Amino acid sequence: MSVLVASDLDRTLIYSAAALGLDMPDAEAPRLLCVEVYQGRPLSYLTETAAGLLAELVRTSVFVPTTTRTVEQYRRIRLPGPAPRFAICANGGQLLVDGEPDPDWHARVRATLADACAPLEEVRAHLRATADPAWLLKERAAEELFAYLVVERELLPESYVKQLSQWAEPRGWTVSLQGRKIYAVPEPLTKSAAVAEVKSRTGVDEVLAAGDSLLDADLLLAADRAWRPGHGELAAVGWTAPHLTVVEEKGVAAGEIIVRALGERSSVSWARARSQAIRALSRGRG
Repeated sequence: MSVLVASDLDRTLIYSAAALGLDMPDAEAPRLLCVEVYQGRPLSYLTETAAGLLAELVRTSVFVPTTTRTVEQYRRIRLPGPAPRFAICANGGQLLVDGEPDPDWHARVRATLADACAPLEEVRAHLRATADPAWLLKERAAEELFAYLVVERELLPESYVKQLSQWAEPRGWTVSLQGRKIYAVPEPLTKSAAVAEVKSRTGVDEVLAAGDSLLDADLLLAADRAWRPGHGELAAVGWTAPHLTVVEEKGVAAGEIIVRALGERSSVSWARARSQAIRALSRGRG
């Protein structure tokens, strides 16, 4: 394989019912495939067309799901096609190899965070002290690496995220608002660092990436080519880059467009690499 495809999952490739964005007449809505069940209920979807495209993408690339989800949350997802050999969870804090966390990578990440950032408990204490019970639903830590709040978005003061960001920045942490969740994440905890590790292990020539949130910005910047949908944090601030393609569609339709674009680019590179290998083999026999 000559191409590594690192894609965010939620609101990039897969969508909850609330995020589908099916604003067309019911009779024209796409057929959907459920790829995640939680507590006995369907939770996340992609279109059937996207499912077929994704299965082909897995065949022509090193496909690496790249998510802020914990390992446990990621394991609920059943994507089409063969299970990826590599997956990145906890925003880069966990690197799964054949479905199991790589302990050496995790230890390296924790050592980096200990040297560069304020402790997780300090951040969690600040979150608990400043979050208003009127809009706070849950406060959680993920993999003992970062923290997040689940909030009533309609009641959340517009100033809270900005104030939290100002407090977190000098302590080496970043803040991101995604749907009903406010994430507080150490700055060195990045998806791009984990993708660079996978690239080194696989020896690929090109990295393609897709994502929708501020936590995906480093991933998109580090890729050779990148895509983002017409919704999400990055769209809200008009984020762009020279090698970035902005997909105008929103919701699950954007996910289908993105996986199609990733597949087309991957197929071209795969065919080129296959042709080069055949020519090299022919020269060797000659």
